[in-house]
Amino acid sequence: MDDARATRRRIWGWFFFDFASQPYNTLLLTFIFGPYFATVVGDPVRAQSLWGVALSISGASIALLAPILGAMADGSGRRMPWIVFFSVLYVLCASVLWIAAPGTSQVVPVLVAFGVGLVAMEFATTFTNAMLPDLGPPEEIGRISGSGWAFGYVGGVLALAVMLLFLAENEAGVTLLGRPPILGLDPAAREGTRSVGPFVGLWYAVFMVPFWLWVRDRPGVGPRQSVAAGLRDLRDTLRMLPSSRSLAAYLASSMLYRDALNGMFTFGGIYALGTLDWSVVDIGLFGIVAAISGAVFAFLGGRADSALGPKTVIVGCIAVLLGVAIVLVTISPTSLLGIPLAEGSSLPDIVFFLCGALIGGAGGALQSSSRTMMVRQSHPDRMTQSFGLFALAGKATSFVAPAAIAWVTDATGSQRLGITPLIALFALGLVLLAWVDSEPVTSPGTAPA
Repeated sequence: MDDARATRRRIWGWFFFDFASQPYNTLLLTFIFGPYFATVVGDPVRAQSLWGVALSISGASIALLAPILGAMADGSGRRMPWIVFFSVLYVLCASVLWIAAPGTSQVVPVLVAFGVGLVAMEFATTFTNAMLPDLGPPEEIGRISGSGWAFGYVGGVLALAVMLLFLAENEAGVTLLGRPPILGLDPAAREGTRSVGPFVGLWYAVFMVPFWLWVRDRPGVGPRQSVAAGLRDLRDTLRMLPSSRSLAAYLASSMLYRDALNGMFTFGGIYALGTLDWSVVDIGLFGIVAAISGAVFAFLGGRADSALGPKTVIVGCIAVLLGVAIVLVTISPTSLLGIPLAEGSSLPDIVFFLCGALIGGAGGALQSSSRTMMVRQSHPDRMTQSFGLFALAGKATSFVAPAAIAWVTDATGSQRLGITPLIALFALGLVLLAWVDSEPVTSPGTAPA
């Protein structure tokens, strides 16, 4: 096989990780299982609070371990064994979510399985993201990242469509096709909807096959590095951060804006169910709109990234999401932007759908350009460790948005007011980007000033 064909296969294999893993975010975290969990608990406000606690604990676990594992992987040059391990954990934990029957007393085991699966997905993502610089020359990295993210959204849309058409039932016990769930699943026990866990696990197992076939670790694998050595490398990197103004500012900025974006994705479905009284099927359609928009704009954003640089894309996307967050706080069945509406008005639902398209589009391009920017901020010989720090930045304060939403929701008794912390997080992230240099690091031991 010639080198060009091998490179194309490696890129497409890498794309398939996004395709295989995206349904965990789309179906479990956001549009199917998250909103369904509110019906398991029975109280949307309590469900939003419990969901926030579970996400906070998962985020803390990722923040503590990701940089250490990344340093160990860089020391040995081996990423694939870690991806295999966390992939197995991902599939097992997703499948366990079948036990989440309505009214079940197994709420804690359900949250534990979901949280561990989320941790596994994030760690697998850390190691695959670190492969990005090996896929092409620096000027092509933005395009490759955007195309991969777009392909991931396609996977999320297709998986969501299968769930809505054939499995997830509404209150009447039928799917979007107007028929009961396939395979004889009992709609009264919500078996169609809670099959989302095993379905996501199966999807990942099937569509990771191209990744296993076409993607390999870089040549020159060294000996396995110990935890102690990984901790020493991480310590040295953290000591260097104060003198690396651009890297430190970018990690802080991304820590805030990604936390806010995850809050939007995570609580959007629960918010729509409790505030606008949407069904799981309605929320699923909302998810399809958001995912299609995400695929289109991640692809276009990748081109803009290569042409204009990732910082321009990131700033524009945060500005859009900040505006959306402000609009969301004003939406209720009877008012919009503080203006009273006629009873039964469909305008809140229409605006919420439009907000979903903007969240998906801006969020897709933002996440794609964020990992391109991380490549530019990273030392070539410490790429996995850098993406471990990126995961740390994404999770070190990942408890802030869920915890703040949980606290404000409990304090006010209002889901609508509960999402106001997202506005402050986006605004702070935008301000910190003023100190970020988008020029790439040119050699180990240096960083943009």
